Amino acid sequence: MDDLHDPLHYLTDPRIFAVGRLPAVSDHAVYASEAEATLLKSSLMMNLDGRWKFAYAKTPDTRPTGFAAPDYDCAAWGEIDVPGHIQLQGYGAPQYVNTQYPWDGHEALRPPQIPTRENSVGCYVRFFRLPDNFHDQRVTLVLHGAETACFVWLNGTLLGYAEDSFTPSRFDLTRALCEGENKLAVEVYRYSSASWIEDQDFWRFSGLFRSVELHASPRAHLEDVFARAVPDENLTVGVYTVDVQLTLHAEPVTLRADLLAVNGIIVDSVTMPAREQLTFTRTVSAPLLWSAEQPNLYTLRMTLSGADGHTIEVAQTEVGFRRFEIKDGVMLLNGRRILLHGVNRHEFGCNAGRVLTHEQMLWDIRTLKRNNINAVRTSHYPNDSFWYRLCDRYGIYVIDEANLESHGSWQKMGKIDAAWAVPDGHAEWREACIDRARSMLERDKNHPSVLLWSCGNESYGGLNILAMAEFFRTRDPGRPVHYEGLFNDRRYPATSDVESRMYPPAEEVAAWLEREKGKPFLLCEYSHAMGNSCGGLAEYLALEERYPQYQGGFIWDYIDQALEATLPGGMRGLAYGGDFGDQPTDRNFCGDGLVFADRTESPKMQEVKFLYQSVRITPDAQGVTLCNRNLFDDLRGYRLCWRVTRDGEPFAEGALDDVNTPAGEHRTFALPLPPLRAAGEYALLCELCWKTAPLWADTVYPQMHGQKVIAVIPQATAAEPVQPCTLSQGDVNAGAYGDGMELLFSYAEGGPVSIRRDGIAPVLNYAPRPSLYRAMLDNDRGNGFAQATALWMAFTELATPRCEKIRADGGRLCVDYCHTLPPLTDAYFETRYEVTAPGCIRVTASLSGGAGLPDLPAFGLCLRLPRALSHARYYGLGPAENGVDRAAGAVLGIYETTADRNLTPYLKPQGCGNRMGVRWLELTDGQQRGLRVRMDGRPLEVSVLPHSQAELASALHREALPAPAYTFLDVAMARYGVGGDNSWGAPVLPHYRLHADQPLRFSFWLELL
Repeated sequence: MDDLHDPLHYLTDPRIFAVGRLPAVSDHAVYASEAEATLLKSSLMMNLDGRWKFAYAKTPDTRPTGFAAPDYDCAAWGEIDVPGHIQLQGYGAPQYVNTQYPWDGHEALRPPQIPTRENSVGCYVRFFRLPDNFHDQRVTLVLHGAETACFVWLNGTLLGYAEDSFTPSRFDLTRALCEGENKLAVEVYRYSSASWIEDQDFWRFSGLFRSVELHASPRAHLEDVFARAVPDENLTVGVYTVDVQLTLHAEPVTLRADLLAVNGIIVDSVTMPAREQLTFTRTVSAPLLWSAEQPNLYTLRMTLSGADGHTIEVAQTEVGFRRFEIKDGVMLLNGRRILLHGVNRHEFGCNAGRVLTHEQMLWDIRTLKRNNINAVRTSHYPNDSFWYRLCDRYGIYVIDEANLESHGSWQKMGKIDAAWAVPDGHAEWREACIDRARSMLERDKNHPSVLLWSCGNESYGGLNILAMAEFFRTRDPGRPVHYEGLFNDRRYPATSDVESRMYPPAEEVAAWLEREKGKPFLLCEYSHAMGNSCGGLAEYLALEERYPQYQGGFIWDYIDQALEATLPGGMRGLAYGGDFGDQPTDRNFCGDGLVFADRTESPKMQEVKFLYQSVRITPDAQGVTLCNRNLFDDLRGYRLCWRVTRDGEPFAEGALDDVNTPAGEHRTFALPLPPLRAAGEYALLCELCWKTAPLWADTVYPQMHGQKVIAVIPQATAAEPVQPCTLSQGDVNAGAYGDGMELLFSYAEGGPVSIRRDGIAPVLNYAPRPSLYRAMLDNDRGNGFAQATALWMAFTELATPRCEKIRADGGRLCVDYCHTLPPLTDAYFETRYEVTAPGCIRVTASLSGGAGLPDLPAFGLCLRLPRALSHARYYGLGPAENGVDRAAGAVLGIYETTADRNLTPYLKPQGCGNRMGVRWLELTDGQQRGLRVRMDGRPLEVSVLPHSQAELASALHREALPAPAYTFLDVAMARYGVGGDNSWGAPVLPHYRLHADQPLRFSFWLELL
């Protein structure tokens, strides 16, 4: 390491990625005694997290040199939290980019060059004293996450250099330790040659963002454990093989290995003389197998004892017996075809970025389990070790992905140009790639939750990635290898054991599976959850029943990457790319999670939970059929709770305590439903509820559901009552009065402009307008739908109304209006208002349609109402917002919300808040004054929001929306689907579109409450 005085030499050479760094090892725990192991509290580990002295330099040339020396005075330096990102603690700024490199346009670089104008350096110093029990032992420093390259010193002695931000870097401190106070110094560079292969779609940070620890190793130390626990083909005998690597001194040492069941009882034990390398194989009869449904874990405890029998060290790791294999192109877990209902998951939180607490990770794992998500792809880097322990214990399948992505080197503006792609087959990158594979595998190899190793993400192809795959197979033959990049580069098909794709339409997947039979098929990314999205998800889930090789997919992605910050304009809120002055940037493309950045669930999760549920629940007029699609779990842990509603109101309910259905089977259960005689709509909701709260829940709750309308009994007479009104037909307005109610129609404004009772303030003060567009969804922007349908935005905002006809006869008033926009289109929008009784209006809307007209984002009417009318109660699909292509998980019922709550907090404001299947909706103020909307023949789509579509369309952040002045009630016959196959070009599927080539017509009732 003599030339380490020139850090730029190491930073720009991809062949140099680990100097002085210790080999990667398993993440097993080490204790000084069995008592410590039982308590899971080790005296052999010292945590160095907390406040460190810190100095920041914008460029390497301006960094404080020599600061690692013992006599360098850092007292005047600032301080920083470790773990933490430098850019979130007042130094520099974070930057969000997707595929493009963060320096693009600032400096013209090619691999392995790095920026020279701005490559910030963080200089860290931490003083510590060793605990007494650390003396006379080897002491190792572990940096669990350092982004993106770092140098390490202790007491002025340079220990080494390391890259790979997301796996531990370990250094031996022993020779540099001194008595008393020690000075640890770390220098972290934001950019290095490694940055070319860490081009993930995420915020670009730097610093020590995971924990820093000191580990003490006794004179006999268990360095590494590789425990493979596999049942035989009959699943009746468990065979576990353990490879152990030890550090030993001269004295004889004995190793005792105990396998403990979950209750702490030893089910197998073996004692042997310790050697530096040893392997032992043992068997267990009738082992409890591990799966996401039944995450049975054993504890492997290995005790090193001296010649006199005293304990030197105890090493411990959890193991799970499972058999994972590919047969005939199908992945099998413990002999059964597995379906991965997964998400991609970035480590992220709105306050600290990729620095997550154990509590946040626990919230995540519980959220996954509560919503029937059984798999995670660690996109696109190895996660914190604690995450894998949670996945083991709670039961989540994992694709563990190496820290490798070079998207911007081979795809530019959506087009493939691999002229200077890295790593490809370039020899100078090969060892760095293999090292990243090795560092991940060696740390995570004992976790039963890890089913597949992944070579990384969106890094094209080539020999280097093939070399990573070959390393995985050689070191760990029991796990298949995943790599999606084969789709773009088919030169080396052996790189991946599965066919993995991103964002193809479901019909394209089906076409592939019809002709290709060689490998299992996974969607490593699909159903892009950006903003109001995830439409058409059901199309993918339907493939599971048709094609055995189709084995599921991973929604992109789990959580919005948004940061709480002061936004442009001075308000606090959730920031996205560009809000920090960061350029280049990909703006709000970081907002594509099922969970918002503040860890609240988005409405999209309602659909995911339903479609991912493992039991298909099909009610009918006699009972319910349960199709148990679990691999192993029967249904004895559930109670079936059923409820019949009549027009949304409770009618009958009950529960079945015994609905046990074996895995893979279906059974039908009769329900004691009462006779259905009275007029009304009867719906049967069946929910599978836990009998006792599972590990991931605090209370018993419905895990799965199914619903069906089982009867609609019409009224004896369907005629609407007619009550004459007093009519007044003027020169500019027409009115209808009676029973204390007043309705006034303006000829010029295009509709009713006043609806009031008893002379108090009107509940409507502006004429309804055509509603033919929506504030652009993220998907609309990406696929050009907003531009293609701009005509309807102009029509909605600018069309001129005229009164066509007024008929006043027999106490009934009928007024016809027509909206036109002649400069842009010959299409016209007509509304008819029929006052059939005081305060009761039948509204009919029609659109002329015509060949060549673009599709409609919506077809309805929008009512601008007083702000006080903000409380909504409705009978329709809920509770969360839904739409024509995202309504499978919604339940028909009576719900309450408010205009403010109905404004879904997507990262960038957009169309939201829709409810389908609305039979009626009441919108009231605090005194129960307001309006009632009631369907006329067919259910409606309705939204209630505090902002107009125009306001939503123009705002860049929710905080930038104006103070609400009105409530906007939007009543529609239908709306366009939200889409979501991807957010950069995929159209809404044809059967979820709304065409304008034919006339459209619908009606509803508007009533004054």
